[in-house]
Amino acid sequence: MFNSSPNKIQLTALPPLALYIHFPWCERKCPYCDFNSHQVKDGKEGFDEARYIKALITDLETELPRTWGRQVHSIFIGGGTPSLLSPQGMDELLSAIRARINLEPGAEITMEANPSSVEADKFAAFSKSGINRVSLGIQSFQNEQLNALGRVHNGDEARRAIAIALEYFKSVNIDLMYGLPKQNLALAKADIETALSFKTPHLSLYNLTLEPNTYFANFPPSLPSEDEIDAIFDQNLELLSTAGYKHYEVSAYAKKDQECKHNLNYWRFGDYIGIGAGAHGKISFPNKITRQVRERHPETYMQAIKTKGNALIESRDIPAKDLPFEFMLNTLRLTDGVDTSTFSERTGLALHTISKALDSASKKGLLDSNPSKLRATQQGLRYLNNLQEIFLS
Repeated sequence: MFNSSPNKIQLTALPPLALYIHFPWCERKCPYCDFNSHQVKDGKEGFDEARYIKALITDLETELPRTWGRQVHSIFIGGGTPSLLSPQGMDELLSAIRARINLEPGAEITMEANPSSVEADKFAAFSKSGINRVSLGIQSFQNEQLNALGRVHNGDEARRAIAIALEYFKSVNIDLMYGLPKQNLALAKADIETALSFKTPHLSLYNLTLEPNTYFANFPPSLPSEDEIDAIFDQNLELLSTAGYKHYEVSAYAKKDQECKHNLNYWRFGDYIGIGAGAHGKISFPNKITRQVRERHPETYMQAIKTKGNALIESRDIPAKDLPFEFMLNTLRLTDGVDTSTFSERTGLALHTISKALDSASKKGLLDSNPSKLRATQQGLRYLNNLQEIFLS
């Protein structure tokens, strides 16, 4: 039975658990990027691989008492550009992780990679270490667009990277962006058609947005109008649907049974250990749900791990009043939504605590009226921020 009090929670079962590892270095900081990434200068300045891996292992060990007995279902190594790691470093890291956690047999283990850091021998070694899924930051296949985005690779390198990845990994995702400077319907279509020619099981499409504290926020490029972006989105959707990809999350498209398991866990309000510079984590207990944040700068992170054994800058219990918004912030991104029962299972709150918000969202045409589902309508997906904000109160 779930707690009906809006100020207390009570979970009858813990959600699935994943592991996120942050690698904070890149060859170059892209002008649109607001992720916690730091440019490697003069070859390897500021990047001490052995020291960082040691810190990651210590960081993981500090989290183990909070998750004893729980199985980890997926690992995601994000960044930054994790493919800058050496094969020896990746093997050391994954071996240390397997020795410390209960990892599900055949678990999805994803690594993000940029085309400029793709080498056949390196990818072969990563595969042998246990990486079975790679997500490639392609963004575009056209040199003019790539230059405008500040990417360090060109179109030929992008194509080569995909071909190599398909040779060595069970699953490959291509990240593309749309709404790019000077992009029109024809250019956007060319990018999608090139991506589709590789028949990867998964594609991610992101609308270029000008995020605060980025170069583009201070020096914005000329972007297509909202109407042009909407037309590109509709074109993308039609092309991908025709090619057999299901639009299963706001920015994600997959062939049958090829969804990203790690990201699905986020969107279903699952738990995850987060280690590495700037990493966030969410861990549930029977009577509370906690969040953690770590030091953002890699040097500060490593120093904190060495001197005090952890790099936490925030560790807090999520107030029960905030859980409905946090839950909806994630689950409403899924085009199929989730079963209504998932709300109580993952928050420990009774569904009637959000009945007024559900009614309001439904009356506005943003939420499906099906009582067994929490699912955004097509209009709700298009105006997702407006729908999510209804649950802030």
